Amino acid sequence: MSTAEGTHWRLGSRMARLKSSHGYGSVLALVILTFFYAASAPDEQWSRGVFVLLEAATLTLAIWTSGLSRDVRLGGLIAVIGIAGLTLSLLGSKSDFIGAVWIVNVVLVSATILTIGLGIVDQGEVNQQSITGAVCVYVLIGLMFTFVYGAAAAIGSGPFFAQGTDGTTSLRVYFSYVTLATLGYGDYTPAGNFGHTVAVVEALLGQLYLVTVVALLVGNLSGLTRKIKTTAGETKQPTDGGASDL
Repeated sequence: MSTAEGTHWRLGSRMARLKSSHGYGSVLALVILTFFYAASAPDEQWSRGVFVLLEAATLTLAIWTSGLSRDVRLGGLIAVIGIAGLTLSLLGSKSDFIGAVWIVNVVLVSATILTIGLGIVDQGEVNQQSITGAVCVYVLIGLMFTFVYGAAAAIGSGPFFAQGTDGTTSLRVYFSYVTLATLGYGDYTPAGNFGHTVAVVEALLGQLYLVTVVALLVGNLSGLTRKIKTTAGETKQPTDGGASDL
């Protein structure tokens, strides 16, 4: 029996994913914590390493919550990546090292988004867990592009922003979410073609996510609510009819 149970929790096992709770509340709390840390953390070497640890923890928690794997070795591998990213950020002050740290964050966040997305699809219905997971994904998209801008600023030869600065992490967080929400304040704009392209991709992704994924979830939730009310009304009618006959 232990062997059979072990196979249930292999990476990618659908049975394991369906057995999981998909309670993304704890994942959302960690994502929000990362967001506020990014918006307020000093632009220092050690602070960039903390991002890697936070994203590694978020990915591990998302994998566990989605039931994608319960293999301790996978969690250990992610922990090693987090520690390696922290070490790299502490030891390397050159632009290439800084860019590598941001790229590691991009990979971890991308994996977390895919993991949560798979968990949402696995449920096959709209509920509190799927909506919470969708919110997690939206906030993570903004963080992912924040790290992309950080990598571009570190590796690029000139200032990332047309205003003549690479910006701090908090400034790039601001720019990322303003772009994601397509507010377009215009106080900061990317200087090069790569920055222009990534900003356009983020804006398009933000709009498409809202008008497709979120709209679909809300629409299905409204349909589910109407179905419950209709079912409740049909269940109540025979009782009322029986009382009137008496």
